Amino acid sequence: MNHNASPSARPGRAGRIVLVGLAVLALAGGLFVVRGPLMMSAPRCMAGRWHGCYDTFNGVVLMTLVALPLALLVVWVLARRRRPAGGASAWRTSLAEVGMVHGTLPFLWLTMMPGGGAGVVPARVSLVPLRDLVTMGPLGIGGNLLVFAALGFFAPMRFAALASVPRVLALGAGCSVLVETAQYVLRLDRVSSVDDVLVNAAGAALAALASRRWWRTPEATRSEEPQRPVPAAAG
Repeated sequence: MNHNASPSARPGRAGRIVLVGLAVLALAGGLFVVRGPLMMSAPRCMAGRWHGCYDTFNGVVLMTLVALPLALLVVWVLARRRRPAGGASAWRTSLAEVGMVHGTLPFLWLTMMPGGGAGVVPARVSLVPLRDLVTMGPLGIGGNLLVFAALGFFAPMRFAALASVPRVLALGAGCSVLVETAQYVLRLDRVSSVDDVLVNAAGAALAALASRRWWRTPEATRSEEPQRPVPAAAG
């Protein structure tokens, strides 16, 4: 009887269970916090009205949650198609791809949502680091941390070239610079701030640290271990 397959399969299965459990807990906590405002936006969103749904924070969050079953279905379809060739990593790869898109696009939509003076007021830029953190407040900082959190969490799991916290930090900063530049060019009545770039990049890096156990390769682990001296061959 082969006893080698069972121990190697258990860590992967346990990792998937922990990942799913964390996702469920995060979703349940988020629903509990915003359950009231979400229900206020539900009638407009269900009626397909743009105003009051897709142009509000609550409406975008509600539609993101409504689309979650469809996202999970896409994960299942991709994993089923990859299983013959991808083995045990098919589910993780599929979840990472869908998670990056489903978790990032809503926040990009919110950051690109125009203000009341869009196209009228001049574009504004704030290039002094840490000056705008005071005006952001806890909710603003928390929201900026989440803009590229899904990208930072899932990208290293999907792309081996991004399996590094500094690389994810650079990815988050680069994406944030593009967003801030688009806000300035399109005159969306938003302040293009260097603090937004810093906080967004920090959120991506923190999310990468949270998923590190799932994207860190065994080769990287072995390379960081102290090398033991090789005994000389007798003879």
